[in-house]
Amino acid sequence: MKVFNLTSNSKIYTSNVYLITGDWNSMEDVNTLVDVGRDPLVVDRIYDSPTGVGKTRIEQVILTHSHYDHASLLPRIVELFNPKVYAYSEAQADATHRLKGGEVLKIGDRIFDVIYTPGHSNDSICLYCEEERVLFAGDTCVVIMSADGSYEEGFVAGLEILCKKNIGTIYFGHGPPMHENCNKVLRTSLDNVRKSRFK
Repeated sequence: MKVFNLTSNSKIYTSNVYLITGDWNSMEDVNTLVDVGRDPLVVDRIYDSPTGVGKTRIEQVILTHSHYDHASLLPRIVELFNPKVYAYSEAQADATHRLKGGEVLKIGDRIFDVIYTPGHSNDSICLYCEEERVLFAGDTCVVIMSADGSYEEGFVAGLEILCKKNIGTIYFGHGPPMHENCNKVLRTSLDNVRKSRFK
């Protein structure tokens, strides 16, 4: 699995946009965007990326949630590449597949679990690959350093699921990825959430 952040050098406010391909760009791999952001230059970066000879450049899009900074470019991506579009929100007009949490999707050349994690928004999801120990978190708040918040049941349930996973890298909706102590950070976050809820 290869992961490219297409908005790492964006000059406008946008989410991270991750292009995920297989290691060898084989015909069986599923070229995927996790979020599409709002920077039009994403399109140029897709065309400049190694997505495989004879393959559709973008075969599917998975939205971690529908906020504008993560989803604004979707109509243009659909127009150019006609991908399958997975989203939790029923309000996402361009979605072709509705997510509920618990689905298993092929992304690049790996298998990912869809985990429903409402909190940042009511349609937030995370994507987890056991083989690569990778989590795409979107804007789900997985780094919680204090016990002074309040959290809904669905978020707590999602965080509990994440804490049962073995995670080596977290790709966030904004900012650089985390490559160290991911499991410890998640457990600390869950501890702080539980303290907040039960004060």
